[in-house]
Amino acid sequence: MQNDTSEKSLKNAFCCWYAVLGNAAEAAAKAGLDKEKALAEGIAFLESASCRRKIAKLREVLSDSGSITSGLRRLAFGNCSDAVYLVFADELPPPEVIAKLDLFNVSEIKRVKGGGVEVKLFDRMKALEKLYELENAFSERNKAADLISALTSSAEDGGLSEDQ
Repeated sequence: MQNDTSEKSLKNAFCCWYAVLGNAAEAAAKAGLDKEKALAEGIAFLESASCRRKIAKLREVLSDSGSITSGLRRLAFGNCSDAVYLVFADELPPPEVIAKLDLFNVSEIKRVKGGGVEVKLFDRMKALEKLYELENAFSERNKAADLISALTSSAEDGGLSEDQ
């Protein structure tokens, strides 16, 4: 029973992270699964209909439009510590270490003439502005849908007739 409970909590954590991140491997790793097996485990979770339903509900609660909003959230609120680690490392880390770094917020990396490294990050304010625009668009769309629903339901319920 202990194993079922821990798997259920891992699956719930995965669903929450996937709803926000939109990436199976990252969501599985953040949920606490081994990074080496994260992609396979994440895909296995996504094959479950209950997991997909939970993710859909979470995205609805978060008013998420899918991977675009997830990506904008990651840019706006994501962690940049791996990029800072890369900049201040005395020497270039080995490829297997670099492969495990979360560099989603990095827009550009280049070596400068003096021997250093320049790392540019995406603009968090622009990501926040786009999120705000999307939230307003969802709000307006919901208002229009509510109006249409109210109008059609009053007509179907025997609202005003042409005689009145």
